[in-house]
Amino acid sequence: MPGIIQARDVKKIYRNGHVRVEALGGINLTVEQGEMIAIMGPSGCGKTTLLNCLSGLDTIDEGDIFIRGDNLRDLSDRERTSYRAKNMGFVFQEFNLLPVLSAVENVELPMLVAKVPSGKARKRALEMLALVGLADRARHRPAELSGGQRQRVTIARALTNDPAIVWADEPTGNLDSETALEIMDLLSRLNQENRQTFVIVTHAAEVGKRAHRIITMRDGHIIE
Repeated sequence: MPGIIQARDVKKIYRNGHVRVEALGGINLTVEQGEMIAIMGPSGCGKTTLLNCLSGLDTIDEGDIFIRGDNLRDLSDRERTSYRAKNMGFVFQEFNLLPVLSAVENVELPMLVAKVPSGKARKRALEMLALVGLADRARHRPAELSGGQRQRVTIARALTNDPAIVWADEPTGNLDSETALEIMDLLSRLNQENRQTFVIVTHAAEVGKRAHRIITMRDGHIIE
């Protein structure tokens, strides 16, 4: 099957009483291994909904989504959760770091939850922080880090399981333009060096320019 990600006629419908909103209307999309794509469009067009459905964070009403040839519709909720943990990393606009934990503790936390031995988890977390240029900030808590450094910690955490796919929802949304450029330099380097696939939802044209392809959405449809 072509592509590491493939969506076929995907529909997502939200219902509130008698109101029916088609958030995604028959999406067809293929993303190749090692590709970096940017999903763009106006607010409310379905960008984040598409990312959530493609990654298995949300279910779909019609169609099929294949990740590495596996149909997400064939997996139970527990199996999808396990599949994400093994194959995917997530970076969000809100850093979602625990304020009482240091950078290295935040990065190793998902591994400890997955029952990775503590020594191995700590070693891997330190390696990932070094990869994103934060080896000297490992013991600092989020409040002691800049916005860009906190996003780097988030990226390090997303990379601990060596994911085939990294999903990023507005990864530069809370950052100034200079810091946003640094984060995109980092993501581009990881994409090139590790051949990891990146799917990025963004409003920022400068982020879109760094992608291999821009997927433009409007009213729940891909228009370009």
